[in-house]
Amino acid sequence: MKVINHIKEIREARGIPQNVMAEAVGVSRQTMTAIEKGKYNPSLELSLKIARYFELPFEEIFYLEGKVK
Repeated sequence: MKVINHIKEIREARGIPQNVMAEAVGVSRQTMTAIEKGKYNPSLELSLKIARYFELPFEEIFYLEGKVK
């Protein structure tokens, strides 16, 4: 199963530059790019930091594609 995220959409809707968000959550801009493109799944700790940064529930940012067996 693939983890899908809405980080880029939320970040852009709020007018937050990628480098500003990356610095706020403690990663490089390159790491944030990889996460937004779905090429890298963030750790649980980083995922929770992102949710806290946006002040949104985790489930509004991340979800699993497909059905859980």
